[in-house]
Amino acid sequence: MQKISRSGVEKYIGCKRCFVLQYKYRVSPSQIPFTLNSAVDELCKNEFDYSRNKGEPHPLFIEHNIDAVPFKHEDIDKWRNFRQGLSYISEEHKYHFYGAIDDVWVKPNGELIVSDVKSTSKKIFDWSETAKYEYARGYQRQLEMYQWLFRKNGFNVSDTAYLVYFNGLKNEPMFNQTLKFELHLVELNCNANWVEEKIIAAKLLLEQDGIPNGSKYCETCQYLKKRWDIYKDVSI
Repeated sequence: MQKISRSGVEKYIGCKRCFVLQYKYRVSPSQIPFTLNSAVDELCKNEFDYSRNKGEPHPLFIEHNIDAVPFKHEDIDKWRNFRQGLSYISEEHKYHFYGAIDDVWVKPNGELIVSDVKSTSKKIFDWSETAKYEYARGYQRQLEMYQWLFRKNGFNVSDTAYLVYFNGLKNEPMFNQTLKFELHLVELNCNANWVEEKIIAAKLLLEQDGIPNGSKYCETCQYLKKRWDIYKDVSI
């Protein structure tokens, strides 16, 4: 049974070589943790939990006319734990797929709305501009994988998902140890029909021998290629 995470499938989509190196051979560049972003995530989850415990809509829902409340479920903390997450096991295709959500909301009819928290700091936040970049398309794929997981666990899930986007203001006249944010809600119309195909393809790739070619769009592979081109004729 091959265990594959949501981030693993995203890595597979971005670069098959880096995916195999990281998830089969445990070879990957070290990454600096985004602790400030994590703090924003946790504070936002605390707000949703406050509304969840009261059974009331978050003020953001009222502002944007979303008829829902944060979903109260006994497994919510498990689903949000990156070591556990929400899982689905396919006995037919022999994979265990999982991902950790940020939050999920529920409509009066029981339909779930998947959401994810993001943070950035730009002078002007414009999703129409941000959406042009591959990392933003990855955000939508992330939500679609979560939607797919919830459906596989028997839930009725809306195709509409949301990014709760915090934009840090860096032009304030005084800091005073207080970081202020604009809050933006990005609505996305999602389609998760592609998800299982990619999970199976990623699983099969891990079972093959050899290492696939790198992607010309992968910054890591292109960096290593250029470095090799420079140093291959240099004696060390």
